[in-house]
Amino acid sequence: MGRLFGTDGVRGLAGVDVTAELAMNLAHAAALVLGRSARGESRRAVAVVARDPRVSGEFIAAAVSAGLAAAGVDVLDAGVIPTPAAAYLVADTGADFGVMVSASHNPAPDNGIKFFAEGGRKLADDIEDEIQAAMGGTRIAVTGREVGRIRRFADAEDRYLVHLLGTLEGVKLEGLHVVLDCAHGAAAGISPDVFTDAGAKVTVIGNDPDGFNINDGVGSTHLEPLIAAVRRHGADLGIAHDGDADRCLAVDANGDVVDGDKIMAILALSMSARGRLERNTLVATVMSNLGLKLAMADNGIEVIETGVGDRYVLEAINEHGYSLGGEQSGHVIMSDYATTGDGILTGLHLAAEVKRTGKPLAELAQCMTVYPQVLVNVKGVDRAGVAGDELLQQAVHQAEIALGGKGRVLLRPSGTEPVVRVMVEAQHEEQAQRLADDLAAIVKERLAV
Repeated sequence: MGRLFGTDGVRGLAGVDVTAELAMNLAHAAALVLGRSARGESRRAVAVVARDPRVSGEFIAAAVSAGLAAAGVDVLDAGVIPTPAAAYLVADTGADFGVMVSASHNPAPDNGIKFFAEGGRKLADDIEDEIQAAMGGTRIAVTGREVGRIRRFADAEDRYLVHLLGTLEGVKLEGLHVVLDCAHGAAAGISPDVFTDAGAKVTVIGNDPDGFNINDGVGSTHLEPLIAAVRRHGADLGIAHDGDADRCLAVDANGDVVDGDKIMAILALSMSARGRLERNTLVATVMSNLGLKLAMADNGIEVIETGVGDRYVLEAINEHGYSLGGEQSGHVIMSDYATTGDGILTGLHLAAEVKRTGKPLAELAQCMTVYPQVLVNVKGVDRAGVAGDELLQQAVHQAEIALGGKGRVLLRPSGTEPVVRVMVEAQHEEQAQRLADDLAAIVKERLAV
């Protein structure tokens, strides 16, 4: 078997790739690895289990809970809540670990299983590998009083809501009209309440999950409905979540998109000015726009770059104690308040900055100039061959020479899809598109399968 875990847990087509059997086996292996500290202390391990509202989450979460209980782990069943809520509740309850059943921004037929370690932190690669190895090892056999209990976590949403409001430290959103797009996902049950309780006037779209419509034409991957709603209602800003609410993208009053890079720039400048940006450093991935790095340099803020994936941003934050990082896609980590990307938290603090400064979001977003960025996904190729193909690397070098130091080129295999991503940034979109298309053709030729 190849590596089971991707960049964000185990993910695939529910019922085919992610089955009840796989969920039970994964849960049992997680009990062995993540519950060992409890066994060493002669106590029963406790795990928080949660899911997003897609229909397959019902049987997968049930299988996870069954596998944990059969291995002697007590389960706190939090039901449908955002991924960052599950992470927060692992820390808040002192649970040994947590399990989130979600495929995030993927369509409804997909699903996934991700784990949080003690404290609500994502797992390192070596721990995931250990869990995968344990799936083929000796099973725990418990009986009688040693069997784990499965209990409903009745106040899970309330705990998370109180936590989110507390992070605003007294800032109220009165006078702001916010449109929320909940992607028919896990944010639907809590994001509107949080923004309303914070004082904002709230209009909500994408808040009628039926198990099948998650991310379907709405949410952070489909911003058109949010743009239309912001303009129609004359709102101050719009916030879009994805299916499990660990992302946040925004729309200003004009209907223009404020992506994760601009959100990070706004928050970084605010935190720096208030002495809240640890070591005056922002953590971003190699996919963040060059304009973000230049804007931060102009304001004396250092940018640390990581590989693509919020887990790698988190690793850098945790290792060095930074307080802000994230991705262009809208995963933003504010480590003073969260152990993972949190779309509701990010949206709250973005709205709070609008309120604090009295400036419209469009004006705040002018803090960085976006370089034209073209991304081409090349399918049907051997994504493992990118680094080893000498002619391909020469083509990348020639493209960088053509940019004359006023842009950049990035080729990388996707961690979640069978594609190679070609990204080119340049001062002019026409040049970026031409270079990206030329490189994509070379990738297709050199790495064809």
